[in-house]
This record gives sequence, structure tokens and C-alpha cells, in this order.
Amino acid sequence: MAVLGKIRQQSIILILVIGMALFAFVISGVFDGNSSNEGPTDPIAIVNEEDIDVSLFRQMVDQTKRAYNYTTLQSVNLVWNQALRNTIFEQEFQKLGIDAGKDQLEQIISSDDAVVNNPSFQNDAGFFDFGIFTDYISQMRIQNPAAYENWKAQEKSIIGVAKQRIYLDLIKSSGGITEAEAKAWYHFENDNINLEYVQIPFDIIPDSLVNVKDSEIKQYIKEHKTNYERPVSRNLHFVSFDENPTEADLDLITLRLEGLKDDQISYNDVSKLTDTIEGFKKTKNIIDFVDRYSIIPFDSIYRARGQFNNDYADILFGLEIGEVFGPYRDGKYFKISRLLDRKKNASLRASHILISYEGASRASDEIIRTKEEAKREANKVFRIARREKENFEELAVNYSDGPTKNRGGDLGFFQEGQMAQEFFNFVDKNRVGKIGLVETEFGFHIIKVTDKDDLAMIADVADEAIASDQTANEVFRRASTFEMESNDTNDFNSTSKKYNYEVRPVKNINSLEENMPGLFNQRQIVRWAFEDDTKIGDIRRFSLAGVGGYAVVQLTAINNKGLASIDEVGSQVRSQIIQDKKAALIKNQYIGITTLEALTEDKTLNIEIASAVNQKNPTLVGSGNEPYVVGAAFAMDEGDISEFIEGERGIYKLKLLKKNKAEKLEDYDEFTKEFLQKASFSLLENIFLALESNANIDDNRAVYY
Repeated sequence: MAVLGKIRQQSIILILVIGMALFAFVISGVFDGNSSNEGPTDPIAIVNEEDIDVSLFRQMVDQTKRAYNYTTLQSVNLVWNQALRNTIFEQEFQKLGIDAGKDQLEQIISSDDAVVNNPSFQNDAGFFDFGIFTDYISQMRIQNPAAYENWKAQEKSIIGVAKQRIYLDLIKSSGGITEAEAKAWYHFENDNINLEYVQIPFDIIPDSLVNVKDSEIKQYIKEHKTNYERPVSRNLHFVSFDENPTEADLDLITLRLEGLKDDQISYNDVSKLTDTIEGFKKTKNIIDFVDRYSIIPFDSIYRARGQFNNDYADILFGLEIGEVFGPYRDGKYFKISRLLDRKKNASLRASHILISYEGASRASDEIIRTKEEAKREANKVFRIARREKENFEELAVNYSDGPTKNRGGDLGFFQEGQMAQEFFNFVDKNRVGKIGLVETEFGFHIIKVTDKDDLAMIADVADEAIASDQTANEVFRRASTFEMESNDTNDFNSTSKKYNYEVRPVKNINSLEENMPGLFNQRQIVRWAFEDDTKIGDIRRFSLAGVGGYAVVQLTAINNKGLASIDEVGSQVRSQIIQDKKAALIKNQYIGITTLEALTEDKTLNIEIASAVNQKNPTLVGSGNEPYVVGAAFAMDEGDISEFIEGERGIYKLKLLKKNKAEKLEDYDEFTKEFLQKASFSLLENIFLALESNANIDDNRAVYY
């Protein structure tokens, strides 16, 4: 069974490591006969007439929520994207007759370090053996059928990944670029120009001089309809009623904690005697005391000063053993704390310079020096470090092979067990400031001890800073009163003014949102807004999930699919029209001026110089990204002066000083290979987007979630 436990652990690792395998079995059908029959059975989606089953989809959503602590809708969207991807690709594979089997499965599994390095799957020589792996799977089939069913799902997912690789290789092998295309891309990336320019910023014309009519905005939206098409959405506004504790509530919490510190005398009505209830200061049974009075369980871990993320760490570490401090505020809790034990100088801090060698643990592939060469180098750097102690950080940057080199070799605070034992022993036994040379499995370390601090075991009795029942009831009463009065008067805004409540608008939410400004993770409100029975003007009170309190919400608009209205995009369109009108005014203002020098007679304008400007990165120093302006400059001849050009940040006049053509290559094969290699990184995603845009997809997520 221990072996099976390892198998199950590895099966989870496979899900995490292999790119798309995590959610692929949403559509795999491997749970046939095992899925729940409760709830709706209609598909969550129909993709090119193929159903995606809702019950399997829900299983995967639940698994994702548990595994990643995502919200429901985050999990839904993650599972949706993977299910859609796998369905669309699988349909393509079937059309093309692409399949994969054991060889492809072995290839993918054998490329996973987490599996290959597991001793359970290695032979006597210490190498991964696919036969041993398959024997384990066979054993799982007999001894743990549930785990085996899980593996079958993953196996199908891995085969799906293998099919995608085959598919991608076929596309890559059929693609290419001609030599003429390669030359064009080569010069696009490497040619550059030197130019002079004058930028006339748009704000040289005051907004007050530009008038924009609503009819112009409407016309602009019509002429640019592809930019302003909107999906179905809703508008609403709301008043929130936060369930925050009052000062009186917080005083009661601190008073309760204060009362726990010392022994208390209590009269027992049954025995007619007084009992002494042991306080936090004197109790010898810390675990029981904390479990009885604290909402956070006892933790016997020794912690470093830096792990106390509050303003009281120094006070806590300054306590005598047995001494109690508090009550004090720590985030959303009030606490009283007792120092139980202290380990002197057990939290260590050091910086190091790692000199690694080929074959050392975690050595980079770029490390080619031998162990003997590394030792000589380490001794050299050690001698320098002892002479120049104050330059240790700079030496780490210049010499270290470790990942901490960019922060001067600083490793931060650590404890025993967190570093190689040889490393820890040196830092533990030596004073702050000591520099030494230590060998570990990772190479040779020049170490500088930089700090030492105590570790402390501290017991906390904590109470959450939450509203009392009285406060919560008052918040409920106010929210309910507002809801009823708003419904009775049918005037949400007037009622809010009566009570001086802030009304917060939310516009253009779509059916699959869960977050709104001021209402985070409140999916139930969005669902209500999209229900068929919810009409414009309807008002409803909601309990705010996860945060407490209430929101009273009114639906204010139902926006059908179509062109956005002036109310929705008017300010955005108005800004663009204003910019276009300013461009026309500027061109008219400077009409007839043909040189850059003549423009600078206006003392607010200057001639700027931009050198080595490239089309791949079309940035003008001092003006920012201006792709259209740079593109126009590349179309000019040396010495030419341009007409006025409208850019992103103003109107430009250019003078092309020089075109710098990249040297011709004798052979474009290497550039072509490099170009295709770069393109292949995004090829699969681009293929999916193309297939998705051409697919017929019925999306029913909003019905179920």
C-alpha cells in the first residue's frame, strides 16, 4: 500500500507537470457509470454539435476549487478553457486521423523529472524503467480500483497532449517562409533610422476650444462599430451595509482577553463554593487553555522575529519566559501572548558566494569547470573576501554561481534543516562578521555570517475583531429598512438620500462575472441580475458572502447585444474626437511651415533627435511609443521632411537624417530557423484561437453557475 500511495502522489504530480493534462478528462468519459445522476443533465456547452457533459464538468470544478482554493467562477472558467481546448483539438484529430499510443505515452512520462527521479520507478542501476512504472499501474488496478480509474483519466489526458504534439509537428513541418520573406523580416527587425522631429502636443489646444456634439459621437460609433460592439450586459447600483465592529465591540473583546490573563474567582451555584479559574499567566496546561479560549489553535513551532508581521515583535521577543503581553491588535485579531521558550541565536543569517562545478547538485548547465578548478577559484575568492570584507556583496555579484548573487549573496534568516548541514554548522559556530570557506554538495561556499537572532515559542490566545450580535442585528435592521422603503416608494435614490447612504453604480457586467467595484466575489448578485424574472427597477437585499454585511441592489438597465450607447462609451469616444479635432486645428495653425527650424520659432517647441529607431520597437526618445510615426519615417528618403503626421501623443514633423541598413546575410537559413523557432512558441495557441473563432459554441455556464 505504501507503493500505491507513492503512485497516487505521482499521478497528482503528472496532472500538475504535464501542460494540459490537468483538466483534459472533463470530456474524456473515463468516469462513465460513476458520475452523479443528481441535478441537470443538459450539456454545459455544445461545441460543433458535440456535448460537454455538465456532471463531469462540475466534478472538475469542485476538484479545482479544492486543489487551488479558487472561487467557483475562477474554477469554472479554468475548467471551461481546458474543456473547450481539448474538445476542439480532439475534433481536429479525428478529422485528420491523428492518434497516439504507448510509445508516445512513454515518451511524455519519461520526460517528467518528478516521475523519472522517483526511486519507486527506478531499476537496480538507478535509472527510470517504464516497465516498472507500468507494473505499478497494473498493481494499482487490482488493489485500488478508484486510483486506477483516476490514472486512466490522466493516461487519456497524456495521450491528448501527445496528439497535440503530433499535430503541431505536422503544421510546423508544412510551414515555412521564403528567402524573400526572411530578408524582409530580417531588415524589419534590424534596420534602423536616425531622425530629427518636432512634436506638437495635443494639449497645446485647450479642450474648451473643441466642441463635440452627441450626433458626432453617434456617427463615430457607427463608423467604428467593430470597436464598440457590446455583449449582453446589465447595469445596477447598490448601497452596502458593512458589518464592522464598533469601538464598543472592540472594547468588549479586549476586556474579555484582559480577564483571561489572571486567575479568576468564580462562585459555583451547585457546590455553593468558590472556584479558582486559572489564568493565562499561571496555567501549566497551555495547550488546553489555548484550545478552550482561542479561535486559533496552539502552535508549538519556534518562530523567528521576522515571522511576526506586526508592530509588537520586538516587545514579544523582549519578554521574560512565562511573561504575558497584551491585549494587542494583530491584523483582524486581538491577542494576548505568553513567551514559553527561547532558543538563543538559533535564527541565523548569512551571505555566500557559491563556486559550483560540473556535476554538483543543482549546477547550471552553463557550469563546465571541474571540481579541482572550482576549488582553486573558491580559494582565490576567499582570499579576496578576507581582505575586502566590506566589498562582500560586490564580490558575490561578480563571482557567485548561486541564485542569490543579484542580492549580494544574502540568504536571509534560516534555521537548522533549511541549509546543507556543513553550511549551517559553520554559521552556527562562528561569530557575526566571520568569513569562511565550506564545501557542500552544491559546491564551495565563501560564507559571511551577517546576523544572529533568537527563536521564540509563543502561545497566543486570539479573538477575532468581529461585530457583536447587537451590532450585526443593527446592520441587518438598517439594510432591511432601506430595502423595504425603497420598494415601497419605488425610489432607490431618494431613499438613499434620506438616510445619507452612498449609492455606487456598476455598469456593463456580463453574465459570467463575479466581481464588481465594491462587491468582490458576489456571484449571486450577478445571477439575480440576469434571471428572466428580474426586471428593471427591481430591488433586493443580499447577504455578502465571505465578508459579512449586506448590499441592497437595484437593477437599472438591461443592455442587449449591439452597439454601445453614448452613456456607455461617450466619454471614450469624445476624447478620441477631441484629439482628431485638435490634430486638424494644429495642422491648420502651422500650415505653410515646411521646416523644423521654423516650427521652433514657437519657443514651446523643440527639435528632438532620435537615433537607431527600429520598427520592431518603434519608440521615440522623449515621446514614447509611436508606431505610425516611425512607420512613416521608414517610408521617407534621407534628407526628406515629412508633412504633419498625427501620432499617439501629438502632431509630428520629421526630417530623416540617415537610414541604417543591416548588413546582408550570405545565408538566411539560420535566421529562418530562429524566426520559425520563435514563432513556434505561440503557434499552438494561435491555432487554437483560429479553430475557436471558426467553431459553433453554445455556452451554458451562466445557467449553471
